[in-house]
Amino acid sequence: MPIINRLAEMQDEITAWRRDFHEHPEILYETHRTSAKVAEILNEIGVDEVITGVGRTGVVGIIKGRNGGAGKSIALRADIDALPMTEETGKEYASKIDGAMHACGHDGHTAMLLGAAKYLAETRNFDGTVVLIFQPAEEGGAGAKAMMDDGLFTRWHVDEIYGLHNLPGISIGEFATRPGPLLASTDEFTITIKGLGGHAAYPHHTIDPIVVGSQIVSAIQSIASRNVAPLESVVVSVTVFKAGTAHNIIPDTAQLSGTIRSLTSDVRKQAAERLKQIVEGICAANGASVDFNFMDGYPPTKNHAAQAEFATKIAEEVTGNDTKVNPDLQPSMGGEDFAYYLEEKPGAFLFIGNGDSAGLHHPEYDFNDEAIPYGCSLFIKLVETSLSST
Repeated sequence: MPIINRLAEMQDEITAWRRDFHEHPEILYETHRTSAKVAEILNEIGVDEVITGVGRTGVVGIIKGRNGGAGKSIALRADIDALPMTEETGKEYASKIDGAMHACGHDGHTAMLLGAAKYLAETRNFDGTVVLIFQPAEEGGAGAKAMMDDGLFTRWHVDEIYGLHNLPGISIGEFATRPGPLLASTDEFTITIKGLGGHAAYPHHTIDPIVVGSQIVSAIQSIASRNVAPLESVVVSVTVFKAGTAHNIIPDTAQLSGTIRSLTSDVRKQAAERLKQIVEGICAANGASVDFNFMDGYPPTKNHAAQAEFATKIAEEVTGNDTKVNPDLQPSMGGEDFAYYLEEKPGAFLFIGNGDSAGLHHPEYDFNDEAIPYGCSLFIKLVETSLSST
């Protein structure tokens, strides 16, 4: 079955919502206007319950089916936060907020879930309960975990959970996903090397932290090439190297920061342990001391096999053509805090085509409104099929 006809009538309204969110982007947990607007729309369209302030600024909406909501429940999630960037699209609805921009399409995700919610609240063509999750702070703030810590899965019963993210480079009307690892963990590290500074003309009287840091940058490449199995995936990148103030001074300290990305828990643990061993070993060999700070980021996003297969079948129904759905998308080393939900509940995360747009997190990116009916239809059919009484 192709996209739902009713959505063609709703397209202008949903697009208007999306562009309003786009004009007023908010970062991390500071989504006060966005959350209030989401709650306002949910109340207007007849959602049974609207709860604000979940996980600080998250919003939860509850829609009960024709049997009063008894039985199984399905959760649908949209992220609502923006990025600390300056927009360069030149669109008439471009960001009005200095230094903030919806450069990842969360405005579109939010609008699509609101459109699906309006349809589901009108039709109630399902049994059970739909839990709508509008989550802040996906972009580095672990908003999913914050909502879970605030009782998301204890205050409301959830059997399965699904989410969507747009993906430039995939055509409008197409979807992609895979069972198992889909996105990587996002751990971070900061290494502060403490040497002994001095005159650059007399390096033998110093412990040069720049030399030590350079050895570390080179040595940690062996984690991927020599420590992790060749068929596994890991990225270890130093992205910041700060040291020195002048051409004739060897500094006392150097600071390195970076990220480790992996698709499995075992590789994630192995890479972190090996990084620490390499850093401490090289510093000791050079007579330097070190402060090693490792910060756990998002875990790998791992789809549950049954739910990924189910979502793929629904996507094929929505597109009306199974060639427009990729069920075996190559995993990405990007990260997503939807991973926290999937650690607790069965579910799946999918990508929806955004067409030939600028890339995610690019100042010229914009969500493609033509994707709206496809995303709404997928959300709706996931509910109506999963919560069917037949």
